[in-house]
Amino acid sequence: MSYEREKQVAIDAAIAAAKLCQEVRREIPVAMEKIDKSPVTVADYGSQALICKALNAAFPEDAIVGEEDATDLRSNAEQLQKVTNHVQALVPDATPEQVADWIDCGNGEVGGRFWTLDPIDGTKGFLRQDQYAVAIALIEDNEVKVGVMACPALKLESGEEGALFVAVRGEGATMQAISGGNLRSLRVVAADDVENMRFVESVEASHGDQSRQNSVAKAVGFTAESVRMDSQAKYGIVASGQAALYMRLPSPKTPDYRENIWDHAAGAIVVEEAGGRVTDMHGNSLPFGMGKKMVNNQGIVVSNGTIHDTVLKALQDS
Repeated sequence: MSYEREKQVAIDAAIAAAKLCQEVRREIPVAMEKIDKSPVTVADYGSQALICKALNAAFPEDAIVGEEDATDLRSNAEQLQKVTNHVQALVPDATPEQVADWIDCGNGEVGGRFWTLDPIDGTKGFLRQDQYAVAIALIEDNEVKVGVMACPALKLESGEEGALFVAVRGEGATMQAISGGNLRSLRVVAADDVENMRFVESVEASHGDQSRQNSVAKAVGFTAESVRMDSQAKYGIVASGQAALYMRLPSPKTPDYRENIWDHAAGAIVVEEAGGRVTDMHGNSLPFGMGKKMVNNQGIVVSNGTIHDTVLKALQDS
């Protein structure tokens, strides 16, 4: 089955949502992260509204599973109007009622064929003017078929800021500037590329077991310090050959934590279609159609493929 239309609708939606997020982020004062996270809420809601509107219009039979819902927003007229004002920059005739309804299109159920999305993946990166991603994925029968990630703060080799990652199952993965331009086919780092044989992990220590992650990386033979980055942009770094490994191991403080599907679905297919491998920390594949959380999987290991079994062995030994 060709997914050309699904791919293009997802691309257009991700770019529109990224534009809204960038406009919201320009209004964030210095140190806003410490005193008020309301801009994130506005951007999350606005991004999800735009994406759900586009997906629902193009594929009305498909369920959409998003991170946000408009329950609280409907009871806060002032906040709803702020979200609507930003949406109107791209959909001029949007009303507050429509915006709330579009957000709630993301309250669908997992199963069969459905979309999952994270309107802003990497909240703290968004606030500190660092990395974040708008992530959209189409899932059929537990498998991701289409993945799109817009990473507005990620720089390309040309120095231009804003990268768009796209993958379709069986068709490979590409990257280009969000603003357009030439497509670049993605390939994970080769085993003999010593310079890029490094690993990437989350900035936030609470997002994983950084001590164990570093221990495993050293056991595998990595000598450079990890690259720390927010959001699914880490998947893009591995897919584009700028790192060989991304690990997200359960924090000792939350050993029973299970990952949300929208935090990994789009990134996983981008890496896999670039020649890499994605599993949980025990080597099990990630079934994205079983529920909003991957309850039967623990941790995430993303690699260029050639080192994957060595990483899993090191994890067992640790």
